[in-house]
Amino acid sequence: MKRFEGKTCIVTGGAKGIGAAIAWRLGIEGCNVAVFDIDEEAGAYRVGELAKAGVRARFYRVDVSNEEQVFKGVGNVYADFGGVNVLVNNAGIGFTGRSIEEQSIEEWRRIIDVNLTGPWLCSKHVVKYMKKTGGVIVNIASTRALQSEPNTEPYSASKGGLLALTHSLAISLAKYRIRVLAVSPGWIDTSEWQFPPRKPSLTRLDHEWHPAGRVGRPEDVASLVAFLASDEAGWMTGVNVVVDGGVTSRMVYLDEEMIKQALSTILGDPGLGEAVMKLVSKAKEDKMVLEKIRTMLKEL
Repeated sequence: MKRFEGKTCIVTGGAKGIGAAIAWRLGIEGCNVAVFDIDEEAGAYRVGELAKAGVRARFYRVDVSNEEQVFKGVGNVYADFGGVNVLVNNAGIGFTGRSIEEQSIEEWRRIIDVNLTGPWLCSKHVVKYMKKTGGVIVNIASTRALQSEPNTEPYSASKGGLLALTHSLAISLAKYRIRVLAVSPGWIDTSEWQFPPRKPSLTRLDHEWHPAGRVGRPEDVASLVAFLASDEAGWMTGVNVVVDGGVTSRMVYLDEEMIKQALSTILGDPGLGEAVMKLVSKAKEDKMVLEKIRTMLKEL
């Protein structure tokens, strides 16, 4: 028997990317799938693909930051499928990369509204139905809740808040036998799960930066979510699970060895990486060598 036979899930942001892969995985394991998204064309495509695989699926146009739309959407799912057993709060928007001085209050509010208020609203409105049978809520956070690049303040704050929301909900909803968990993906290439699908454009360096040897795929997140939402993870609640190929566990120092490894990967030849570093070392000692390198580069 499939793990989710006879159950119904809502996947927000389920038309594309990680959400689409989650919807697919839960669907092929027996779940009825309700896709919440604002992209109607992508949503129609996604439920069409699910239907071809024999999955009972429906698309609902829902902006998760709008309480009225969430309320109606969840109610419609219950009316259509007779229950809500799993909620995956995946819908989210990224950051512009503007500096803190250039970030607008509108950007801050929109990111917080979708990435943090949205999961709160969806959780609030599924509880009415989920508490009758118990269930699982999985929040898709990010390793940006734990570490940051420059100029990601709204996004990082939204994902950090989502981790706090996760353990808070887990305690509040335990009396209803509702488990609440978070998943924090690292670098996930979603190209093949976009609409229309695209081919990935990744380098060897992108892959080899990860201790696991490759950039993540949406399927990596989807398989973890399927486990956490299943009875096999019945003793797990209130926790965050990182799935990032080992990157957050890695100590990073910008030293000559790291530069040599990166050059070897980019050039596709360990010997060339070694040779370049020797040339750099020689240039530091001999200014004439440095001048020759500068002249050569100008001629390229």
